Amino acid sequence: MTDQYYQEDSQATTVLVLGILGLVLCQILGPFAWVMGNKELAAIDAGQRAPENRGTAQAGKILGIIATVLLIVGIAFFAVIAVFAIIAAGTS
Repeated sequence: MTDQYYQEDSQATTVLVLGILGLVLCQILGPFAWVMGNKELAAIDAGQRAPENRGTAQAGKILGIIATVLLIVGIAFFAVIAVFAIIAAGTS
């Protein structure tokens, strides 16, 4: 078995951590995990980073997508609540 060196260090673990934190603590980290996951997967496909980290990068990207969707749903929910509050305040 030969050791192969890649041009860049993998950021797959960082993507996974951002994805987990985005899902559990702060959804604003979700888009960052999603974008970084895309970049990491592209670098793996280009041969710049180790392919062993593909699963970790994909998991972080998926968690980032889920966190981003939750962020959008949360923003939409609060926007609807704000509109209803403004309407209710205007009618009373």
